[in-house]
Amino acid sequence: MRCPRLSELPVPPEGRIGWPWTEESARLPDVAWNGHSWPKVSIVTPSLNQGRFIEETIRSVLLQGYPNLEYIIIDGGSGDGTIDIIRRYEQWVSFWISEPDMGQADAINKGFGRATGDVMAWLNSDDTYRRDALACAMRYFVENPACEITYGEAWHTDEEGHRLRPCRYVTDPIPARLILNVDPIVQPTTFWRTALWRRIGMLEADLVWGFDWEFYIRAHMESTLHYIPAFFANYRLHGSMKTRASQARHAELARITRRYGGWRQPTNLIYQAARPSYLIRNLTSNWPDWIRKPLAFLSAAPMFVLQRLYAGRFMT
Repeated sequence: MRCPRLSELPVPPEGRIGWPWTEESARLPDVAWNGHSWPKVSIVTPSLNQGRFIEETIRSVLLQGYPNLEYIIIDGGSGDGTIDIIRRYEQWVSFWISEPDMGQADAINKGFGRATGDVMAWLNSDDTYRRDALACAMRYFVENPACEITYGEAWHTDEEGHRLRPCRYVTDPIPARLILNVDPIVQPTTFWRTALWRRIGMLEADLVWGFDWEFYIRAHMESTLHYIPAFFANYRLHGSMKTRASQARHAELARITRRYGGWRQPTNLIYQAARPSYLIRNLTSNWPDWIRKPLAFLSAAPMFVLQRLYAGRFMT
């Protein structure tokens, strides 16, 4: 499918202006400069009760001006108006469904199970692509036939989509020790060839927070991650976002780093040192501050020491 023009899409909500409401990307020609067709790109958006944001997400995909797009939306059974928004755009959506699933990774896998593109990516329903993102990424794939996976830069935005600051943790190059301990990639900026996906396998559906990072570790072990110095996406920060810190998230990330790097990986050691502080925090949540705060500080001291010790050393 060729991306629709701005004039073809539904009128944006009142007061919404700028990208992707009243502006669109430049339209690419049907054929690339080398005489070949542009790669077919399959974009999957997993969704669950993100009605506040999903229309902006959808428009940021459809208004890329790209001539060979396949767009798939997998909704987990939203009850907040999301389905009404999807229906307004369904003539430009290759496939969509709304039904219960086993979580975000399962929804993404389900979407890619229907994908037929040469290149894959997913865009969460609270994030957006920036203007001309697909054109920039696909030009790179055309110019670099050996490239199998790319990543770029992104902006943090607030709930209303206003830019706050660049995502400063993006790193190029990515040493093996770094990616085994932290995720130096902003997920919505990544694109990869379908052939790589078929070789290394789907997302780990039993993971809740770190399935993208675990996928990048496997990709790094199998191929070379190519950095493109361009801003591809906006990563939205809001109160209900899933990636907020918690003991369960910390434990899952430690489990991932142990799987590929062993118990002596810094991320795992820091988590093990943090476990007493989580326990003390839960046990003393109703205690007076004059007791609770000193106990919390003392129990967290080993974690702080390890964090200080390993700061800046993951890349060595």
